[in-house]
Amino acid sequence: MSSDSAKKTIGVALGVCLVCSVFVSSATVALSSKQEENKKLDKIQNILEAADLKTEDNPEEINNIYKQKIKTELINLETGEVVPEDQYTKELMPENFDIKKVIADPDLVEPIPPEKDLARIKRKPKYMLVYMVLDENGEVSKYILPIYGKGLWSTLYGFLALNKDLKTISGITFYEHGETPGLGGEVDNPRWKQLWKGKKAFNDNWEPVIRVIKGKVDPSDPKADHTVDGLSGATLTTRGVDHLVRFWLSDDGYGNFLKTLRGKKNEQV
Repeated sequence: MSSDSAKKTIGVALGVCLVCSVFVSSATVALSSKQEENKKLDKIQNILEAADLKTEDNPEEINNIYKQKIKTELINLETGEVVPEDQYTKELMPENFDIKKVIADPDLVEPIPPEKDLARIKRKPKYMLVYMVLDENGEVSKYILPIYGKGLWSTLYGFLALNKDLKTISGITFYEHGETPGLGGEVDNPRWKQLWKGKKAFNDNWEPVIRVIKGKVDPSDPKADHTVDGLSGATLTTRGVDHLVRFWLSDDGYGNFLKTLRGKKNEQV
């Protein structure tokens, strides 16, 4: 092959590579906004699922139900109080709130002492966006709490819903994780998620008592009403879910917020 032919071949190859790289880059940019929209939609679907609000797989309907039925409030985890809107920063606006971005900001997190870090997350947000389900009268019927923590291979991000009695679990979902399909990935299984409904998160002294155990719950066990079957073949993921739920229901998680809500309910009685 002559040197001219070799140069032409290399030139054509470089040209093809350039065109392909431009095409791939353009496609990535064009699809990124769509991917973000899909992530937001999936998150909303999980919020509605945790609230037991049935929807069709239709983006318009999902967004409409969310707007009609869901109210959000930003809370200070330390005080348990609602943060006034005039104190919102750009990152804390409900439409912008992203747990991953919040915990990446050193001004918005605080360290968790190792002995209290059941969820193995090392630091927690100072603020959390919580979701409330409104009934036909505009009254709050359920509270949906964002939760996250370590499983076996990944950090699991999800939602835990409590009925208005603040004691009974209405639902649980995980919208992001990297657990093993068929094992820890069974946190997505509707049958397993159904097991949580009606379980008691707290005892009469308002201590978190919900547990996820290894194996199956014995219905005759006195603790059965606050115990959930573990994930078959996924001991470490089961333990991770157990620990992260207990952490977020404790005083180190939403404990002060729930105490504030209970106090307000007592005032209304």
